[in-house]
Amino acid sequence: MSNKKEISRRRTFAIISHPDAGKTTLTEKLLLYGGAIQVAGAVKSNKIKKTATSDWMEIERQRGISVATSVMGFEYKDTMINILDTPGHQDFQEDTFRTLTAADSVIVVIDVAKGVEPQTEKLVKVCRMRKTPVIVFINKLDRPGKDAFELLDELEQKLGLHVTPLSWPVGMGGNFKGVYNIHSKRLNLFQAGSQVVEEVIEFDDLTNPDLENYLGEQAGELREDQELLAGVYPEFEKADYLDSKISPVFFGSALNNFGVKELLDNFIQIAPTPLGRESDLRFVEPEEDSLTGFVFKIHANMDPNHRDRIAFLRVVSGTFKRNTNYLHVRQNRKLKFSSPTAFMAQKKSVVDEVFPGDIVGLHDTGNFKIGDTLTEGEQLHFKGIPSFSPEMFKYIENADPMRSKQLAKGIDQLMDEGVAQLFTGKHTNRKIIGTVGALQFEVIQYRLEHEYNAKCRFEPIRLYKTAWFVSDNKAQLEDFRKRKASQIAVDKEGREVFMADSPYALQTAQDKYTDIRFYFTSEFEG
Repeated sequence: MSNKKEISRRRTFAIISHPDAGKTTLTEKLLLYGGAIQVAGAVKSNKIKKTATSDWMEIERQRGISVATSVMGFEYKDTMINILDTPGHQDFQEDTFRTLTAADSVIVVIDVAKGVEPQTEKLVKVCRMRKTPVIVFINKLDRPGKDAFELLDELEQKLGLHVTPLSWPVGMGGNFKGVYNIHSKRLNLFQAGSQVVEEVIEFDDLTNPDLENYLGEQAGELREDQELLAGVYPEFEKADYLDSKISPVFFGSALNNFGVKELLDNFIQIAPTPLGRESDLRFVEPEEDSLTGFVFKIHANMDPNHRDRIAFLRVVSGTFKRNTNYLHVRQNRKLKFSSPTAFMAQKKSVVDEVFPGDIVGLHDTGNFKIGDTLTEGEQLHFKGIPSFSPEMFKYIENADPMRSKQLAKGIDQLMDEGVAQLFTGKHTNRKIIGTVGALQFEVIQYRLEHEYNAKCRFEPIRLYKTAWFVSDNKAQLEDFRKRKASQIAVDKEGREVFMADSPYALQTAQDKYTDIRFYFTSEFEG
């Protein structure tokens, strides 16, 4: 089978939303339709319900939120679908931003009652910047919520999307009768409390009086709404969606399994096949013969029993083959992998070959960093994988002296995941953790205890910003090091960092040491 055929049947997308909009529930139901799981799980875990497949970390089960991106692949109607289920919580947006670099399109989940929330605005802004095609799924229609037209206005005003509804709700909450699929001219009837696939009726003429038999008085409302929609919103054109000029909107209730199949059926028809990526040398097309791919995520302890570390590689071009030598561009050395894995959340299976658009897990002993590139020999780097400057800082101390080795190993591995950064004071040798969000400290503490059997405690530190610094002026550099000795630390790579305790301290240093270049993220060429 040629690569072209394999590429054409792949769809790789991320699901994004604000916490509690129903993103992980939607993922579960998509997996259910793909036959990847037999019983869909609930995000809030209890003894009766199965826990959501994509929220497999222990802390996620306890808190009912996603804190790490999950990767899941399944086949549906001869289409290979790769879902990246991202954390919704803003403290983990760094993981989500990086994941968006590995996705070719996005489904945004909106809660019908809450509408567009701030976290969603940030994430969609990144999609718009990258011209990533966006589909919107308005969820929880079985509950009371905002008017559908009001929601469409919100999507346009707050998210800057040009929308066109491909389905339309009939009623809401207690009056919810179902959804009319504008795209395929079908009426999907909703049965409250039913977990079965909805009843679908072909209905290409809404003026037909039979509509009253199904919808009663609400038939008139649907007809009026359709007239209004036809006058206001553009007809759906696939080319405009792929070019990010319009975003189709679907309505449903993921928890009740309603509208999910419609979404999936339309998605596989319209969503983009795997796209190429820009590198520092050239644009890489998926149809090229030579393998290229980039690491967008690293996860320690996918299986706590085996202490394994997995690097997630998005294949951009060529075919990734098991037991084949590939060039690790940053280290300029060849590596081969005996057990590359495909994912079904934490369930893994060894694969012999992987095609463009697919995500493959590579067992890693510490070779990979986020953003690394694998090729068949070409010295190229893929662009646009973001790194963030930490905004919150705390000292990390060992709370169990008998476990210092385990603590050191745990910190070392968790930092490689890119959710936090470690700095060691040059003067004091004290270790400082920097994160983007406060919840990350809790996650680090929890994972150290439960995955590495190590205990830590955090202590406050007054810090404003970290700035990496380099200079060709040796005298100025030496003077800076001497005067700021107590405020200089080294990062995990051994590079020096200025720990500024206030905006004034940073500004003063920049004004005085004009030959020193200060960088606020660790991604710089010294």
